[in-house]
Amino acid sequence: MTATAPARDLQQPKDLGLIGGLRHRLAVVALTVRDAVGPWFRVAWRYAGTIWPVTRWPGEILVALAVAIWFLLSVAFLTRAVRFPHSVLAEMRHPVMSSFVSLFPATTLLVAIGFVPWYRPVALGLFSVGVVIQLAYAAWQSAGLWRGKHPEEATTPGLYLPTVANNFISAMACGALGFHDAGLVFLGAGVFSWLSLEPVILQRLRSAGELPAALRTSLGIQLAPALVACSAWFSVNGGEADTFAKMLFGYGLLQLLFMLRLMPWYLSQPFNASFWSFSFGVSALATTGLHLGQSSPSGFFHALAVPLFIFTNVIIAMLLVRTFILLMQGKLLVRADKALLMQSEEK
Repeated sequence: MTATAPARDLQQPKDLGLIGGLRHRLAVVALTVRDAVGPWFRVAWRYAGTIWPVTRWPGEILVALAVAIWFLLSVAFLTRAVRFPHSVLAEMRHPVMSSFVSLFPATTLLVAIGFVPWYRPVALGLFSVGVVIQLAYAAWQSAGLWRGKHPEEATTPGLYLPTVANNFISAMACGALGFHDAGLVFLGAGVFSWLSLEPVILQRLRSAGELPAALRTSLGIQLAPALVACSAWFSVNGGEADTFAKMLFGYGLLQLLFMLRLMPWYLSQPFNASFWSFSFGVSALATTGLHLGQSSPSGFFHALAVPLFIFTNVIIAMLLVRTFILLMQGKLLVRADKALLMQSEEK
């Protein structure tokens, strides 16, 4: 595909199969395309149980649910990779969808974090697998963009996923496992990848033409980097709510205001599961807000903590309800014709 590829070519490939189609629709659940509930929402509930006199069971149940969904959909994805490898390769080579493939190691790392308080050996195993895959895929996919053939129309916030989101999550996993120096290495990789990508992405959003309707919900990912970086920083600095953490949180709040301003624009299309892209940043907002609020017995951050937590729960609940309605209407899971997959294998 050349740099002059029309916007219609940036849509989902037609032969990705059931799981490929599902992942495209849930793709931008910022980093948990494989979970029906945002990961940071589960983390927020688990964290709330440690600082407030509320039961931790909602958080633990949601983490267990996430692990089960991750396992089932990962098995399904790997089965497709074995049976129809060309459909997976088509996804990996697609200028937009290739970024979302990196959510496989990202969700693996998030599950590893979930296992830390339960069973450390499993957490270590999942962490090792997730880190190796995310680094290998980032080197293959992101470095591959440097050859000058990436279409400008495909420059969306999804590009943050392979190098920014995955390195921040790796830093968080390192912090949870006690590997703080390694966590700082991953945090640095994520921060400087973010700083190098953001000007390019914002320039494209401002001046290179309107995003196609199907790609507008990828803006939800734009909310996440600062807030996930803040959470990663907490993971490796001992949880200290220092000046750098507050600055990151402030930039995240600014991005939230931008997302609210653009609501009429991206809500002009019917609801679909790609709206879960907003859950990643919104839920990270709750987690970091709780941490900052807990660090201050009074003042600005203390006042924000509860409203942001409530706001996150409302948004996630709305997403769940709308997604359930899609499922009942038969519009969430779309089974691809097996013949199409077989044709792709024969090419």
